[in-house]
Amino acid sequence: MFVLDETPAPVRTDVPTAARRFTRRRVARLAAPYLYLAPAIVLLVVWTYRPLAQAVQLSTYSWNLLPTAPMIPVGTANYARLLELPSFWSSLGRTGVLIGALLPFTVVLPVLIALASRRILGRSRTIYQALIFAPFLIAPVATAAVWRWLLHPGSGFVDQLLGTGHNWVYDASTAHLVIIVITGWQLLGFAVLVVWAGLAGISGDYGEAAQVDGASPGQIRRWITLPLLSPTLVFLVLTTVLLTPTLTFPLIDSMTQGGPSQSTTNIYYLLWDYAFRSFDAGLSAAAGVLLFVGFGVLAAVLVWVSEKVAFHDD
Repeated sequence: MFVLDETPAPVRTDVPTAARRFTRRRVARLAAPYLYLAPAIVLLVVWTYRPLAQAVQLSTYSWNLLPTAPMIPVGTANYARLLELPSFWSSLGRTGVLIGALLPFTVVLPVLIALASRRILGRSRTIYQALIFAPFLIAPVATAAVWRWLLHPGSGFVDQLLGTGHNWVYDASTAHLVIIVITGWQLLGFAVLVVWAGLAGISGDYGEAAQVDGASPGQIRRWITLPLLSPTLVFLVLTTVLLTPTLTFPLIDSMTQGGPSQSTTNIYYLLWDYAFRSFDAGLSAAAGVLLFVGFGVLAAVLVWVSEKVAFHDD
């Protein structure tokens, strides 16, 4: 007599379990970089891309910033009106002059100062570096107050030294020059610090090898030091072009308020003026969008040029 054993055979679950564990580990490994980047991405979206999208949307409306006033859709009329305003083009030209005039303060002078400071040794070099960098640490509003006192006609130190009686800040022929010089004086320390860092990253073996071959110190600086310093110089040029117009805003607002006769109004200050003096939010947003696109294209061109002209110590 046969008895059928109806007990089900045991099911092996170790293979699917191992597969699930492998899948979870793989997903965790792939997701780990994005989880680390998530806080930065969230902040970038909230504080950069979301306001940018809102600015693009606002540029298509006519609104005077009052909560009770209606926002009237106008399409691209704000852009057309902006491009017809003479103040927009003149402020754009002054921004170009500002950037060009600041390049000697952020590129040429820092290289000369950094190369000269290599001859200073010991604690004196630290003190020298601290004195060069100190103006960059001063708040722009405090800087504006001190320089207004120094440039005051009659009682200011600069006027007493030159004896001209000239009103440097409130004269349209010199006001922009004052903004350029003060901004350059403040940024000089930061630029010198960047150049020092770039020089520290250049190996001394190149100079020693060139000396063995009979190269002079001037030839070493011309053909070795400066080419290897080119990535640092390109970074300073890019920083000057993109950031210095915004860095001058608190100085202009504290000293001249864009005057006299708009002689110190650059494109960033004009954007603020449209929004908070003329109360034309749509026009200000349109200027901001054009500014973002223009400087974005300029930054892309500068990055492309830097890849072509910069030498890297590989």
